[in-house]
Amino acid sequence: MKPFERYYQQMVDLEAAHLRRQCPSYLPVDATHVVPLDIVEERAQRGPTTFPAPLHHIMMASNNYLGLTHHPEVKAAAQKAIDMYGTGSGGSRLTSGAFPLFTALEWILSELKGTDSALIFNTGYMANVGTITALVGKGDTIFSDELNHASIIDGCRLSGATVCVYPHKDMVALKELLLKAPTTGIRLIVTDSVFSMDGDIAPLEELAFLARRHDALLMTDDAHATGVLGDGRGSAHYFGLTESVDIQMGTLSKALASEGGFVCGKRLLIDTIINKARSFIFSTALTPADIAAALAAVEIITGPESPVPQLHSNEAYMKEALAKNGITVHTESPIFPIMIGEADKALRIADQLRNRGIILTPIRPPSVPDGKSRLRLTVTAAHSEADLDYVANCLGDILKN
Repeated sequence: MKPFERYYQQMVDLEAAHLRRQCPSYLPVDATHVVPLDIVEERAQRGPTTFPAPLHHIMMASNNYLGLTHHPEVKAAAQKAIDMYGTGSGGSRLTSGAFPLFTALEWILSELKGTDSALIFNTGYMANVGTITALVGKGDTIFSDELNHASIIDGCRLSGATVCVYPHKDMVALKELLLKAPTTGIRLIVTDSVFSMDGDIAPLEELAFLARRHDALLMTDDAHATGVLGDGRGSAHYFGLTESVDIQMGTLSKALASEGGFVCGKRLLIDTIINKARSFIFSTALTPADIAAALAAVEIITGPESPVPQLHSNEAYMKEALAKNGITVHTESPIFPIMIGEADKALRIADQLRNRGIILTPIRPPSVPDGKSRLRLTVTAAHSEADLDYVANCLGDILKN
């Protein structure tokens, strides 16, 4: 089969299975409302009276947990950085792409996480892949939760280390794997701290105990915990384990309202990553605006008007609003997985919600296993109670029918 014939057939097969993805376009109105561009285009062609869907939609699928993407201080910091440093970095950090904002952000991130040092990557994906492949290799062993993010999985595969996957949050199974694995080489236990598709939290106390007992490094992916757990400082702070977690990875692109990833740990670990992580070494550095925005976001989170308490208040409010509509969701975070089952049904419900002015993305294979498609609802600190009530009521109405 010729290349493009194969690609075409793959798209046909995905379409038939209701698994083909496309990138929607939205015009942001504020931190929690958007205008889908296809609605704008259709209204322009047909006129508003023939298209009943609301123009402004409530965004319930964003990882902008603290609503800081539109915070005036965050936007002002990004604009000021452009005026001072320009629009781009011009090179990798090891050549010409470094400027003082990087040092400032890495220092404040290490303070936030309670570590000696930090290093910024261009994305969270690159942070996980770069860190894992820099710290372990052939002859070493990685122990990875089965529901870890794809970036962890890819980092494990690329490292060349032996990878032992344990059932989700099963500490008995992990202990057995640790006992059976070779004692030579480096051992690394790696886990999401907040699991992105289920919203549950890793048992960090047990993981830290097993890591100490079996002479293993412990790495957490705090992509969905930074700005959320532990007064915004993340999972290690939440559990009181900042001294026990060797590597704390996180992103700038979710609660910190910018773009990029980072890793925090001891100075020697960070030095090793700087010198061995290919995703860091061979990438042009982030823009000044990205760094400045993240700096401003961290300062807000750690300041007297932190939005973190409001986030937790909205989480509790949404859980109660859903329960009033007969929807029980098991979650420990702002991520509310509403289990649907089949991919085509999840798509239909998402379309019905969209017609009522709600953006709620259906999550389908391969992001989740077959038969476990869901609506992944995310609550932010910026959502109003009126918005949350409306979404819960619409969900209840649609799911009953």
